[in-house]
Amino acid sequence: MKTRTLGQNLEVSALGFGCMNMSFGYGPAADKTEAIKVIRAAYERGVTLFDTAEVYGPLTNEELVGEAIAPFRDKIVLATKYGFDLAHFPQLNSKPEHIKQVVEGSLKRLRTDRIDLLYQHRVDPDVPIEDVAGTVKELIQAGKVKHFGLSEAGAKTIRRAHAVHPITAVQSEYSLWTRDPEAEVLPTCDELGIGFVPWSPLGQGFLTGKVNAATPFDAATDLRASFPRFTAESMKANQPVLDFLNTFAKHKKATPAQIALAWLLAQAPWIVPIPGTRKIERMVENLGAAEVELMFAELREIDGAFSKIIVQGERLSPEHMALIDR
Repeated sequence: MKTRTLGQNLEVSALGFGCMNMSFGYGPAADKTEAIKVIRAAYERGVTLFDTAEVYGPLTNEELVGEAIAPFRDKIVLATKYGFDLAHFPQLNSKPEHIKQVVEGSLKRLRTDRIDLLYQHRVDPDVPIEDVAGTVKELIQAGKVKHFGLSEAGAKTIRRAHAVHPITAVQSEYSLWTRDPEAEVLPTCDELGIGFVPWSPLGQGFLTGKVNAATPFDAATDLRASFPRFTAESMKANQPVLDFLNTFAKHKKATPAQIALAWLLAQAPWIVPIPGTRKIERMVENLGAAEVELMFAELREIDGAFSKIIVQGERLSPEHMALIDR
């Protein structure tokens, strides 16, 4: 597996592994033994960045990841996130004392003495970002955290936080059909030397071609049931996305998922997508994207095709969108 550098000096595999959907988000929790097997198989194939969060489960995903990575803890980069008030979810809480409490809990669940990359999960409008950065700086000085990250933060917030303590990575949703970070966030990261970690690089499964207008989403366990982009009507309207990807992938002797990931890798050398899956064969397929090279003319062809496609439906529910820092 090739490596990339986030920020000034955090070396990770070119593709990381998002662990969320093992426990939460896109259906009922996976079988624990199977989930551990997939995470360990990803490590065996060269993955060194594993991503989780306090809120996934909640709490259970960190416990799962902690157990899975225990045999090789010192050889990987472990990322987690704080920022929600679990007692009053989905309220946010990035007060300094709360951040410190969450970190102590995360360290126990992850069975470790330090968090390699700690993200603020969502920007808390009630707590100045300078206070958040200052608190993480203290945790770094105490040796409990190694690197500072922000998730779904706007360019102004990134600049203000970075002035207090250097940010190593910004994590936001970014994929062929979700291009929001391109306007301001990616140029800011480029200018400041900050890495970028796209979550849902496969469009919450849509860009794999494995979900369609007939796919049922259980509102009790699957977040996509409340996302406007995943209504049957939106998915039918967004079929041109898949039609193009399928044709292009066939021509490249790759899969649609591999093309979607290879496209992200081609955008900048400091971009590290974190696809997640519960299946070993899908994980192997995803990692194959690191070997798919897109030429300049092919990237132009992809961008040309997508410039003509208007994606229907907001990427998240109104409740989730309200938490995005713009």
